[in-house]
Amino acid sequence: MIQRRTFIKMCGAGVLGLSAPVFGSTMARTSRPNIIFIFIDDMGYADPNCFGNPLMKTPNIDRLAAEGLRLTQFYTNSPICSPSRVAVMTGQYPIRWRIHSYLESRANNHKRQMANWLDPKAPLTARILKQAGYATAHFGKWHVGGGRDVGDAPLPQEYGFDESLVAFEGLGDRILFSKKGLSGQSAKLGRGKIEYLPKHQSTQRYVDRTLKFIRQNSDRPFYIELFPNDVHDAHLPPEEAIEKWKTVTDNPFEQKFFAVLEELDRQIGRLLDSLDAAGLAEKTLVVFTSDNGPTDWPHYYRKGFDPPGFTGALYGRKWSLYEGGIRMPFIARWKGVIPAGAVDSQTIMCGIDLAPTFCHFAGVDLPETVRHDGEDMHSVMLGQPRKRSRSIFWQYGEPYSRLRPGNPDFVSPSLAVRDGDWKLLINPDGTGARLFNLTRDPGERYNLLDKKPDIADELWKKIRTWADSFGLKTEDVKPTGSTAK
Repeated sequence: MIQRRTFIKMCGAGVLGLSAPVFGSTMARTSRPNIIFIFIDDMGYADPNCFGNPLMKTPNIDRLAAEGLRLTQFYTNSPICSPSRVAVMTGQYPIRWRIHSYLESRANNHKRQMANWLDPKAPLTARILKQAGYATAHFGKWHVGGGRDVGDAPLPQEYGFDESLVAFEGLGDRILFSKKGLSGQSAKLGRGKIEYLPKHQSTQRYVDRTLKFIRQNSDRPFYIELFPNDVHDAHLPPEEAIEKWKTVTDNPFEQKFFAVLEELDRQIGRLLDSLDAAGLAEKTLVVFTSDNGPTDWPHYYRKGFDPPGFTGALYGRKWSLYEGGIRMPFIARWKGVIPAGAVDSQTIMCGIDLAPTFCHFAGVDLPETVRHDGEDMHSVMLGQPRKRSRSIFWQYGEPYSRLRPGNPDFVSPSLAVRDGDWKLLINPDGTGARLFNLTRDPGERYNLLDKKPDIADELWKKIRTWADSFGLKTEDVKPTGSTAK
């Protein structure tokens, strides 16, 4: 444990970015860890240097990986924000709660047969852990209800959070980036204290609040969702932060993106430094991943540039069920418990697994009314790879979602399943089928539909059974599709 006088000195030097008072030097000893869940917005699989970024370093994210475990086959449960957030917050498929695309205006939600917000009756991990004695907070992007013309959505506290600070896609205390656009619409809704900040300062503020919350709850375990709005575009760093990247890339969008990613990495470093300085690294599970793949707006291509963000060897980007849209970087650190520098390239894990896994670490006995769709993967997080017992399913696209990748080649069929080595993508009418062996072909280059029809048939039956359970209509036909993408 760091000496108190040394800790105070570090605070004064700006290591923690907080004014006194500081964290208590003693925290209640418990086998239940603190949990900090960092959910980045629109980060591609290969954006962190430790996952393959070819043009920049991310020293603090890399440090997190060096001190913990990396999973190379971790999936989000949607290639778009709102449903991917529902999945990680509840441990259930988002379509169970009628959220299968991003939450928008009332009229557009209705057109897409979507709820206006996540039902507070959903099994939120925050509520479960709060009932078990955890202090709970959500700092950052919300986007599971509130914003635009939806001003009567439940506040985060109704989902089990003691404290919250969100953005324009939520209600309650929040940060807004301007007085126009979506931020301007949010301001008119009221229902919370509003603070205006440039977007590039928002992650710092969310980390500030995270550290303050930790300090104020040093006598009990805490569960914190730190969900930055970065690295979602528009990328709006200060001009001086862009200059250094002009020697790295001629793409002006990448220059801005790198400046934003650099600042995000720096803020993660502040958080890690603070945990380490307070002697909390051995008591805190830190989990880091992303909500979906990197941006793919058409305007980047129209202007003659590739969109910023990297997927490495993976195919596809945001709004696509190809790997680049749903396979995410994943890191877990708990010093002294999770093996340092470990890499698990075998286990297939996904967002809905996090809720049962967090509950296991917290020592929670789930009530009979809670049925997670995901699996408890705590042993995987402790460095023991294993085969999952349940397939993973996705739905994105027609008839619910109008957002598509700007690159038409990345537009995927609207249903998919991952089962062992195999992944099938297909439309509800059985067309557009694509079958890949991801162990041999993670880049999804070789469609094996014609060579492995029996496997395609088996996976199609699984998709249809899953889809039928949620009222999604599929046709009882043979999978069909060209061997070309």
